[in-house]
Amino acid sequence: MMNAPIPENEADRLQVLRELLILDTPPEERFDRIVEFAAEEFGVPIALISLVDDNRQWFKARFGLAVCETDRKSSFCGHAIHVPEVMVVEDATQDPRFADNPMVLGEPNIRFYAGAPLEVRPGVRIGTLCLIDRRRRTLDETDLAILMSLRDLAVSELVGQAVEEGQ
Repeated sequence: MMNAPIPENEADRLQVLRELLILDTPPEERFDRIVEFAAEEFGVPIALISLVDDNRQWFKARFGLAVCETDRKSSFCGHAIHVPEVMVVEDATQDPRFADNPMVLGEPNIRFYAGAPLEVRPGVRIGTLCLIDRRRRTLDETDLAILMSLRDLAVSELVGQAVEEGQ
């Protein structure tokens, strides 16, 4: 398993994440609706708004997954925050970064992953809106456009919350 690399702007990224005052907050309907819609729209069993913290990924909103956080080193989202585009892993068992990942070999048995980075400032990606399936799959251009629109909505909610709280 390849541990998720650390971005070059990690200190700034973590500072921005903490300034949002979103980590470890209770569930909120506005974020829950986004992941519920994403799961339904794409027919996936799991959809998350995942925030990549120092040593963990914490789920602000989750659909189809009971845990609130996982280790950052084994996270798919930790890889996805390195690029502004959606990271798609069609079959994790065939991807050298993830083939022996504990979340691929065991629960939740990830095969497919699509993570749209949450870029709240230019070059500062704090997490992802992601889709997870237990079977191999692909996304077409329309799917990617829908996922990016939902990601933009999540970012708008995250940034809007900070503005409302005087950030």
